[in-house]
Amino acid sequence: MGFAAGAGIINCDLLYSQVERLPSEGEEVYSGGFDIQLGGGAPAIMVNLSRLHVPVHFQTFLGKDLFSMHIRGILEEMGMEYRNLYRGEGMPLNITSVAITPEDRTFLTYAGPVELTKREKEEIYRCSSGAKVVKMFMAGGDPEMADIYRQLKREGSILTMDTGWEDGLSLESYREFLELADYYTPNEREALKITGARSVPEAAEVLGRYFSDVIIKLGKRGCYYRNGNGEKILKPLSDVKAVDATGAGDAFMAGFMYGLYHDYCPEDCIRLGNVTGGYCVQAVGCLTRFPTEEELLKHLRNA
Repeated sequence: MGFAAGAGIINCDLLYSQVERLPSEGEEVYSGGFDIQLGGGAPAIMVNLSRLHVPVHFQTFLGKDLFSMHIRGILEEMGMEYRNLYRGEGMPLNITSVAITPEDRTFLTYAGPVELTKREKEEIYRCSSGAKVVKMFMAGGDPEMADIYRQLKREGSILTMDTGWEDGLSLESYREFLELADYYTPNEREALKITGARSVPEAAEVLGRYFSDVIIKLGKRGCYYRNGNGEKILKPLSDVKAVDATGAGDAFMAGFMYGLYHDYCPEDCIRLGNVTGGYCVQAVGCLTRFPTEEELLKHLRNA
């Protein structure tokens, strides 16, 4: 039945919770809670898929620094196997301080430099070849990565794509990947940014040039879905008391990819993603709260 595959940079989150307000410049504000966790991205998606008993192959970048060693320990505790692609002496992670206030979250991130050489790209291909479903690692729109996914698609892999927010997010910067991906799962803000649209239906019209199934996550409002039969809003998980939205998009992708792996229709894949995303926001951190496979399928049956 194959496996799920993904490559990506580790995000290490320093989580400051119970923050009453953000400090002004020169001020100090204390938080009521603190934790260091594995953040979002492809590694978190692979962890969550593994929790749902999907076999996974994933590749990432870990150095010899303090934060890399901490993340290694987290992955070992979770029983996760992975391929480390990093051979340098630096700190190849994204380190993010997350201040969680009653209103929202604020981020301050250090992005560790990672250079993808031909050798690392070949390793990503070898580890992903044979996968049933793949989370694409676009590396800033690198055309050589597009070539890798073009080959994987020829071999029969289902390709999923999620860009995340970037100031320079545009159709042109990711055109090759949009043309290759089978599914793209932006949130509302990302969909409007990448298309230049002013509304979700307008963004869906643009994305419909690339995808027969258009998916736009709407947060607590659920998920917009459009295909050849029309458009609809698929309801979110009910009775959710949101605490922290960090990692909700990656949790959604894990549920969505679980559905693809098990041959569910796109609409049910979205429903599964709504469940996993809904569980995620009920605790602080990307991986703290997640359904069991039994819980996930029960929610789907009751949808």
